[in-house]
Amino acid sequence: MLGKFKEKYIGSRDFYMYALAIAVPMILQNVVTNFVSMLDNIMVGQIGTEQMSGVAISNEFLFVFNLTIFGAVSGPGIFGAQFFGKGDHKGQMYTFRFRLIVSTIITIVYGLLFFFFDKQLVSLFLHKGGEAGDIDLALTYGRQYLRIMIFCLLPFSAGQTYSSAVRECGETKIPMIASFSAVIVNLVLDYGLIFGHLGLPQMGVRGAAIATCIAKFIEAAFVIIWVHTHKNTYKFIEETYKGISIPGDLTGRMIRKGLPLLFNEFLWSAGMATVFQCYAYKGLDVVAAQNIARTITNLLNVVYLQIGMSIAIIVGQKLGAGKLDEARADAKKMQAFSIMVASVVMLVGLPVAHLFPSIYNTQDSIKALATYFITIQSLVMPLWSYTNSSYFIIRSGGKTGITFLFDSGYTWGVMIPVIFCISRFTGLDIRMIFFIGTYLEVIKVATGFFMVRSGKWVVNLTDMGTNG
Repeated sequence: MLGKFKEKYIGSRDFYMYALAIAVPMILQNVVTNFVSMLDNIMVGQIGTEQMSGVAISNEFLFVFNLTIFGAVSGPGIFGAQFFGKGDHKGQMYTFRFRLIVSTIITIVYGLLFFFFDKQLVSLFLHKGGEAGDIDLALTYGRQYLRIMIFCLLPFSAGQTYSSAVRECGETKIPMIASFSAVIVNLVLDYGLIFGHLGLPQMGVRGAAIATCIAKFIEAAFVIIWVHTHKNTYKFIEETYKGISIPGDLTGRMIRKGLPLLFNEFLWSAGMATVFQCYAYKGLDVVAAQNIARTITNLLNVVYLQIGMSIAIIVGQKLGAGKLDEARADAKKMQAFSIMVASVVMLVGLPVAHLFPSIYNTQDSIKALATYFITIQSLVMPLWSYTNSSYFIIRSGGKTGITFLFDSGYTWGVMIPVIFCISRFTGLDIRMIFFIGTYLEVIKVATGFFMVRSGKWVVNLTDMGTNG
């Protein structure tokens, strides 16, 4: 029994070395990025509750944009990873060209939305209730931050488009180095522009936004320059800008596979923002506590989230090379590895829950509520890890319609209706509402188990070539 378990779920040393070679650079990149984001959040939190809450609300909309871009590059990226595994550089070039066009259109749409409707968007999250903060001040600071962050949209989308293509080639160190360079700049400028140090003006919330924008430009420039100066490595880039044509059959397949992913990332992120808004209905103190909790849990979540990304690369390459049995076996081992790592991270999160909120300059009631939120989210991490790995396993075979139902279908069909109803129409305390909302995840775990087990995701998408 134990021998069969090890054979099925435990890989060889070479297997883990290869997996870690892909995952570790992405983990380090995102750990550093989220760590600096955390320091940025702490610095803003030193100014006051209203500033912290305003920035947190604006970041909800930026989160939706970021995930929409992720969805836009992920669909074609499925084909890109499999084309790379097959050695078809021209096919990979077409997928990259498609990503450029789609991400540019999305950036323009979001830029216009944030510019003309900033007040209405931020106001959605501001409700009277609780005992902390001034909602009018929070609205002012939220609008200030969002207006400046509009300038970050273009470098973010361009950087993600290039980074996704680099990663599908198995190279994850370059995006990591780019991110490291950017976050150092971000951190230094945050310190200077928020508080008026290093000879820079004291700009508070505006300073935090400006620092982030400059860092995003640096990160995107690094990856873009690297790709264009290493054309022998990234052969797909040689003819990318020599035209805009993409074979019709391939375009149709990328749209059919990509649209569900794009809509899924948009709807899932919008769903998470809606969940945040449901919790925010209980008052500005909940907004502030949620902001503190999510800052540290985002950092803790990085490990299993990036292992999920590596699953998409490893399994996708095996599928593209026609090694279907190996893809299925690798998926099981990577999923078990992801759960194990998440369990370790959970044990780290529990003591952090009692220490991290004390860093902030806010009321004790908000700190106590944040501690509770962090504790609940730490305990659910193994479940999150399982559903995240299930998502990427299913996605690696191009089953994007299924992943859409798995992710967004659950969020909008189960999670949001439950949380909306119990936050509006019951007298339950925010702690109980948050507990129920978080542990609805067990429904998604059961769904993911049967989807992965079915094996319907084991598909080679490159069999039809670049022309259909």
